[in-house]
Amino acid sequence: MWFAGPVRRIPEIGRRGALRLGLHLEPGIRVGVYGGSFDPPHDGHLHVARTALARLGLDRVIWLVSTRNPLKTRNDPAELSTRLAATRRLARGPAMRVSDLEKRIGARYTLDTLRVLKARHPGVHFVWIMGADNLAGFHHWRGWADIFREIPIAVVARPGVEPRAALSPAARRFAHARLPGRAAPRLANAAPPAWVYLAAPLKDISSTALRAERKAPASAGG
Repeated sequence: MWFAGPVRRIPEIGRRGALRLGLHLEPGIRVGVYGGSFDPPHDGHLHVARTALARLGLDRVIWLVSTRNPLKTRNDPAELSTRLAATRRLARGPAMRVSDLEKRIGARYTLDTLRVLKARHPGVHFVWIMGADNLAGFHHWRGWADIFREIPIAVVARPGVEPRAALSPAARRFAHARLPGRAAPRLANAAPPAWVYLAAPLKDISSTALRAERKAPASAGG
């Protein structure tokens, strides 16, 4: 679903029934779109989703579990079905939805996915949600500047990355479009490019650390 190079078209979307997205979104509602590999999902992810839900006044948050992340070098990501199940266990509550949309439409890149969502659900106010760690490297994503122009963006603070995020090429390129934090409730209705940085209590946890812990051999003794 993700990153770098010219954006490709997905011609098969319109003709193969891929627009049956499994989502029921009424015009006028505010929907946060939160994408990632979630390998594994953890409380830090949930913190980002809940922060965006509350601060932006969203009606729902859709967790888009990607088939794979082209910027990551791991060759053995957990199966999509495993990550979907784990994400559903974590992202509970009436406002949370977990989706395999990327697989349904055959998309690999965020920009493609967002365009399908907007075309399929006219009148829905979408916001892209991401942690500040993603903003720091956002300029590596495929069509990243077009994503800024396609949809409002909410960036949630993450531990240890605020300086890099604030000085990132994406933050500098779209500095003119940054709204103050107090404008967060209006973000979903703003015309892109528009983005906010949401400071919040931090959850110092990462999927990388959890994978390393999961693979570590049991300590001897005792």
